[in-house]
Amino acid sequence: MSNGMAEHIRGNPKFRHLVRTRNAWAMALTFLVILVYFGYILLIAFDKAFLARKLGDGLVTSVGIPLGLGVILFTVAITAVYVYLANTRFDRMAAEVLEEAGK
Repeated sequence: MSNGMAEHIRGNPKFRHLVRTRNAWAMALTFLVILVYFGYILLIAFDKAFLARKLGDGLVTSVGIPLGLGVILFTVAITAVYVYLANTRFDRMAAEVLEEAGK
């Protein structure tokens, strides 16, 4: 790709919109993951008794185990959301920018 084409793409309002949109989604999803991870760590640090509570009478599994699994599953779900957005919305927007650059 030549420098002229790269400058043309950078100047395209659709490209700037793509970058803003992608960055906004990435920051929002990153914030959610950080909130969940740090929330779990803070819960471990400040309320061990809650996490150590058994799920029921006669059970050995504590509340912390499903919550920890929930953190992992939440991360997988957030990743799936971003992959879906990247494969649909962001790829379509990028294709439009490249199509206009080729004209």
